[in-house]
Amino acid sequence: MSTIKIRLTAFAAATAAATLAATALTAGLAYARPGAAPDPGRVMTAEGPVQGIVTGAVRTFQGLPYAAPPTGERRWKEPQPVRHWSSPLDARNPKSACTQPTDQPIAIEGGGSEDCLYLNVTTPAGRTTGRLPVIVWIHGGSFTYGDGATYRAAKLAAAQQGAMVVTINYRLGAFGFLSAPGLRAPANLGLLDQQAALKWVRRNAGAFGGDPGNVTIMGQSGGGYGVCAHLASPGARGLFGKAIVQSAGCVGPDGSFTRAQAEANGLAVARAAGCDDARTVDSCLRGKSTAELIEASASGHDGYRPVVDGKVLPEAPARAIAAGRIARVPVLHGSAHDEMSGLAGLDETMTGKPLTAEQYAKKITERFGMDAPAVLAEYPAENYPAPGAALSAVLTDSEWSTAAFDTQRALARHVPVYAYDFAEAKAPYFRNVPRPASFSLGTGHMIDLAYLFDNDLFEPLDVPQAELSDTVVSYWSRFAHTGRVNGTGSPVWKPFTTRDPYVQRLASGHIGRTDFAADHHYAFWKSLATS
Repeated sequence: MSTIKIRLTAFAAATAAATLAATALTAGLAYARPGAAPDPGRVMTAEGPVQGIVTGAVRTFQGLPYAAPPTGERRWKEPQPVRHWSSPLDARNPKSACTQPTDQPIAIEGGGSEDCLYLNVTTPAGRTTGRLPVIVWIHGGSFTYGDGATYRAAKLAAAQQGAMVVTINYRLGAFGFLSAPGLRAPANLGLLDQQAALKWVRRNAGAFGGDPGNVTIMGQSGGGYGVCAHLASPGARGLFGKAIVQSAGCVGPDGSFTRAQAEANGLAVARAAGCDDARTVDSCLRGKSTAELIEASASGHDGYRPVVDGKVLPEAPARAIAAGRIARVPVLHGSAHDEMSGLAGLDETMTGKPLTAEQYAKKITERFGMDAPAVLAEYPAENYPAPGAALSAVLTDSEWSTAAFDTQRALARHVPVYAYDFAEAKAPYFRNVPRPASFSLGTGHMIDLAYLFDNDLFEPLDVPQAELSDTVVSYWSRFAHTGRVNGTGSPVWKPFTTRDPYVQRLASGHIGRTDFAADHHYAFWKSLATS
C-alpha cells in the first residue's frame, strides 16, 4: 500500500511532525483511536502511524521506510529523510529488495528495485512497551545480493530474554558501492544507508518497546564486513553498543577496497555501460535505466566492498582494529567450521563424480603454486573421508579460519570478545540443492543462519538441530541484552583474551571449548604467509 500524501501548510506540517515525534518518543504506546482498545499491531513512529500484524508469539512490521526512495535525482545520493504521513501505513507485507543481479542462488527473485530503503521490525507479541534490546540485522550477499525481509526473526525476537529485531535493506552493487572516475557520488552509499537505518532505530525503537540505548549490530559474510566497517566508521559512533560478526574476518584481505581498487572496478562498469568518456560519465550513468546498469555491473562475489574513502571509512577496518581506532564495544565473532564445503563439493554435485586424489592435488597446485607441496603435506587426501573433504578443509582454513582467528586476536587487545566455531557435523543445507555423496558438508557458509532465522533458503531443522538452535539463540540474545553470553541452562562460554584464546564449539551434543588454532592449522598458514 502506498503512503498517503496530503497537503499541509508549512505551519501545520511542522506541528504535525513535532506531534508525531513527541508521541513516539514519550508514549511508546500502540496507536489507537480515542476510546478504542489498544491494537498491538498499530504503532506511532516518528514519521507516522504504521499497521503491522500479530502472529503467534511475535508482532511484525514490514516495509517501513527509513529513508526516501533513492530514485530519479536521488540515485547515488546520500540517504534523504522520508516524508511524514498521517494515515496508518500498511506494514503487513515487505516492500521490494534492493536492485541486484539474478545470477546467484541467493539473489532475490525478480531482481528488486531502486526504491528499496525499507526495514522490518519483529518484537515479542506481549511486549508492546518496555526496554527490549535491539538487534539490527545486516544481511550478507557480497554487497551485491540479498535483502532483509527473507530473514524472518521470530526466533531471536521471542527468545526467553526477548528482543526487538530490525532487518534492513541497503543499496547493493553499483547502486550502493560504485566508485567510478568522474561519477559524482559518495563511495559508500550502502554503508550510509545502514547508518541511516540505525538512526531510524534511535528515533523509533521506543515506540516498539525497544531500547534505543541498547543496540547490537549483527551481520554475516558481506553483512559481517559491514559491521567491521561500522566499528571503524566515525559516522556510526554512538549508534550501537555491541557487535556480532559472523563469517567475516575483519582483518583479512576481503574486508574493504582501496579507492584505486574500487575505481578500477567502477571504470569497468562504466565502460560496459558505454560511459567511458570521463567528461560525461556522471550524466551518462545517471541516464541509464536500472536494467542497463545491472547488465553492465559486476556480478558474482568480488566486485564490491566498502571503500576506504577517507570519510565514511577513513581507513581499512584491519588497520583500524590493529591500532584500536574502533568503537570500544563488546564483539561476538566467529565462523562456520566448513565455510568452503559447498564450493569444494561443487564439481561432484554438477558431474556426479567425486573428486579424485589426483584432481585434488591438481586443484591445490593451481591455487597455491610453489606452496602446493607444503599444503598437500599438511592436508594429505588420505587423512580425510574423501579428497573433496580435504579440499574443503584447505579452502576453509586458508580463506576464512585464519582471518577469523586473526580478527579475534586483534579485537581482544582492545574490546571484550566472545569467539565461536559453528561446527555442526550434519547441518541442514540449502533447499533443493544437491549435496556431494562422497563427504559431509558439515556447516558451510551461511548455514549457521538456519539456526538463527526462518528463511526459505534452508532445509528445516531436525530435533537435535532445533535444540542447538535454542542454545545458540539464547547465547545471541543474552549478548544483545548485556554484552555477555552466559546464563542458566547453557554451557559455559569464556571470553577470548590475548592470554587465553578461548573459542566455543557450537555443535549438537558438543558445546564447549575447542582448539580452533590446531583444528584449522593456523600455525601452518601463518608460517606459509611469512615464508
